[in-house]
Amino acid sequence: MQSRPILVLILAGGLISLIAMGSRAAFGLFLEPVSSEFGWGREVFGLSLAIQNIVWGLSQPFASAIADKYGSGRTLLVSGIVYAAGLFLMSQTGSATELHLSAGLMIGLGLSGTGFGVVIGSVGRAVPEEKRSMALGIVGASGSLGQFLMVPLGQAFLSGYGWSMALVLIGCCALLMIPAAAWVTGRAEDSAAAGAANLTAAIREAAYNGSYWLLFFGFFVCGFHVTFVAVHLPAYIVDMNVAPEYGAIALSVVGLFNVIGSLASGYLGGKYSKKYLLSTLYFLRAALFVAFILVPISPLTILIFAGALGLLWLSTVPLTSGLVAVMFGPKYMTTLFGFVFFGHQIGAFLGAWIGGVAYDMYGSYDIVWWMSVALGIVSGILHWPIRERMLVRPAQAVGG
Repeated sequence: MQSRPILVLILAGGLISLIAMGSRAAFGLFLEPVSSEFGWGREVFGLSLAIQNIVWGLSQPFASAIADKYGSGRTLLVSGIVYAAGLFLMSQTGSATELHLSAGLMIGLGLSGTGFGVVIGSVGRAVPEEKRSMALGIVGASGSLGQFLMVPLGQAFLSGYGWSMALVLIGCCALLMIPAAAWVTGRAEDSAAAGAANLTAAIREAAYNGSYWLLFFGFFVCGFHVTFVAVHLPAYIVDMNVAPEYGAIALSVVGLFNVIGSLASGYLGGKYSKKYLLSTLYFLRAALFVAFILVPISPLTILIFAGALGLLWLSTVPLTSGLVAVMFGPKYMTTLFGFVFFGHQIGAFLGAWIGGVAYDMYGSYDIVWWMSVALGIVSGILHWPIRERMLVRPAQAVGG
């Protein structure tokens, strides 16, 4: 009886994630042409995307709480409109301030409702526990498929029409999120899923839970890694005297292989310890960055790096959100994942901004690559002591 509505919910949510995350992944392609046209250093564009990520992170808990209380569909509708409007305004930018307001503020606000948080909460509440990890993996894979599709499409738009018209065309694609929002429904208050008695109690439980904070700081590292690479890898490839097309190809390959990685992490997360899987992912990222630093850069090594990184890219999302559901129940996981995601976006802000600052200061990204190695090791360690079990509430302890 419920299989069809749940399937429609997953497909509609997956489409929104595909467009929102795929469009976002293409922004790194615009760093070099926009910076060159206006004579800016890379810090200006990097700061705009840093603002986008911190605004996304700051507003995500509020968008999540609104979705929990008033419904996911309404939140996604408004956010989709703001996202598309931000892209259209970004296409007409003529100053650093306009870029910060459009690419930074508006798209950041749009992402808070169209990114993973709201969709993950809706899916997590609707899907039974034994199938939840796989369903979350499908949503994560949709975002990665978007990266695989939207990055080469963005490069084609950029090559054929210039950066301004390319952004207009991506904005037209973003409008497709608006009708899809009608199929992603549900409020936490209408859900029979396990969780705290109310939203305030859920936030209080998480705030005093040490494992929740370890998850928060671990996800910070994920944000630093993926945003530094997404924003600065295309320019880094050009710096290494490799054809600029390989920047788009690399990000597209990352997206393609993360379809596999997200589905695999969703499947494995339903069978094995999520915290140990996350630790392994972060240690493997650190090792991969070391290899990329030390091996001479060529088209072949770029493709190998992109494929390997893709397997580890957003595979963290179904495992991290799944841990939130394990520890606190799925009822308010939209809001609780939203706060953890804020940690991710603090890291994303620093990854985008520090990458630009480091390049402008030293003419190289080397220091940021080594920072990424160190942070990967730290995150792998942080996940190890997380308590991967449902929080026992007083009523449960007394009543069984």
